[in-house]
Amino acid sequence: MTDNLSSQRRSWNMSRIRSTDTKPEIVLRSVLHRMGFRFRLHCRGLSGRPDIVLPKYNTVIFVHGCFWHQHPGCIEAVRPKSNKKYWTAKLEGNVKRDMKNRRALRREGWRVFRFWECQIEKDPIRIAMRVAKHLRGIAQESTEYALPPRAELLKAAESRAGCNKRR
Repeated sequence: MTDNLSSQRRSWNMSRIRSTDTKPEIVLRSVLHRMGFRFRLHCRGLSGRPDIVLPKYNTVIFVHGCFWHQHPGCIEAVRPKSNKKYWTAKLEGNVKRDMKNRRALRREGWRVFRFWECQIEKDPIRIAMRVAKHLRGIAQESTEYALPPRAELLKAAESRAGCNKRR
């Protein structure tokens, strides 16, 4: 299938793709914050600049986009049919860099979590509970969390992500 957009329009579309503060990332952060976890964002001193850093627990979380980081078996990870040489090199390079960064962080003593945008979109609370389970095991913290309904969490995350703003 050929690209129906002009090169200027395609460039404009690509410039709007965010690398930080994506909707899945904000949703996961919102749930973790409501569970009582405090974190830092995109720490420059760490390999790969993890999306969420929990220094108290020596834990980092990457929230990967299924297309950009090539989630195996995901429908969103389909490679473009045009300019195959460029996209193959670009996407395979992303996957190799991710693996290198995760290894480096583990060598430095960090616990590394990686979640895909499709996993978070399906059930962000389950993902956050999985992280909490591991973190509670480290710190022996309380397991009681008063989370609002899923719809309320998603609505709050969307408003924080700027999805309701008109451009």
